[in-house]
Amino acid sequence: MYDAEQLLLEEKLASQVPDDFPRDTTPASLAGSQPKFAGRLIAGRFVVGLTAPERYQRWDVCEDLARQLVSKTLKDAAKFPENSHDVTLRRMRRAIEGKGWTSVVETDWLMARLRVLLNW
Repeated sequence: MYDAEQLLLEEKLASQVPDDFPRDTTPASLAGSQPKFAGRLIAGRFVVGLTAPERYQRWDVCEDLARQLVSKTLKDAAKFPENSHDVTLRRMRRAIEGKGWTSVVETDWLMARLRVLLNW
């Protein structure tokens, strides 16, 4: 069972993650013709999707990556001034997707965040 301290920690972590960050980054794929419940039993509770600490960790990775990509994106834009901002961002997206660090929905969020950080 969760104690009060654990619940407070989860609330604190959850409050730091922006509302637009994806909640379920890896939808379940379960075989069979019968309906399935894609959840995990954690501390006596069924959890569907990410827990607050897991979601915080995924957001933290994506936020850090977006901030690191600001300078790389600006360098790419300077190296290829003929490219529009959209073309430059597509180039960055392909590079991120090639690494496999983030899920599709996380990459969508990361690119939107990078656009905000760049004021593009």
